[in-house]
Amino acid sequence: MSDQEQTARYRGHRATLIAGAAALVAAVLLGLVIMTRLDGLPLEFDEEWAEDVLSLRGPVGDVFAYFMNALGGGWFGVFVVPIATAIALLLIRRPWAAGYFVAASAVSAGVVQLLKEIFGRARPDDMIVASDYGSFPSGHVANAATIAVAFGVIFPHVWVWVLGAVYTVLMAVSRTYLGAHWLSDTIGGLLVGAGVALLLAAVIAVPLERERLARLERVAERNAARAQAHVTPPTKT
Repeated sequence: MSDQEQTARYRGHRATLIAGAAALVAAVLLGLVIMTRLDGLPLEFDEEWAEDVLSLRGPVGDVFAYFMNALGGGWFGVFVVPIATAIALLLIRRPWAAGYFVAASAVSAGVVQLLKEIFGRARPDDMIVASDYGSFPSGHVANAATIAVAFGVIFPHVWVWVLGAVYTVLMAVSRTYLGAHWLSDTIGGLLVGAGVALLLAAVIAVPLERERLARLERVAERNAARAQAHVTPPTKT
């Protein structure tokens, strides 16, 4: 690897570390502003968004929102998704990626619960789904953002990042639709989830990248072998 490539990678890792730390700091600052300056009351855009999204409630929206509620939380979102993803990554010989995904999911959930206890923000009055204590930050959205960023790190393709962003936004919409969170809660959750995933990615960036390149090399060798196996031998004269 050339010196220029090493410098570029170092700067990329440092930028990831800074971005992750900044996201977590921003989440904490947002929580402090909400609780100290507003005593937990909704921001102006919280109320406006809630009024708009709650007006959309209906059978179709209910099915979507309850599905997202089950997908992003409870035993399925907290245990099944991380474990199943880790197993799948192990099967394709990505142990560092598997460990990273599980660690990011666990740390994100832990940070969310810590901030919920610290801030103790009350949930909206129009909530139509059972939820635990504390409205800020949204655990469902933090989980979604963690998954989105972690998959983007493990499989760095534009379409992976786009799907992750769409999933996170849909989760945020569903949480406000159900009245489980204010919009600012979902922003806090996004910052926490993305921040944790970025920080951990920066910490183990080297083994993750080495493992990814090794995987690509194995796939290329396998494809070359398959192509060679289908080559028709030359006709003897």
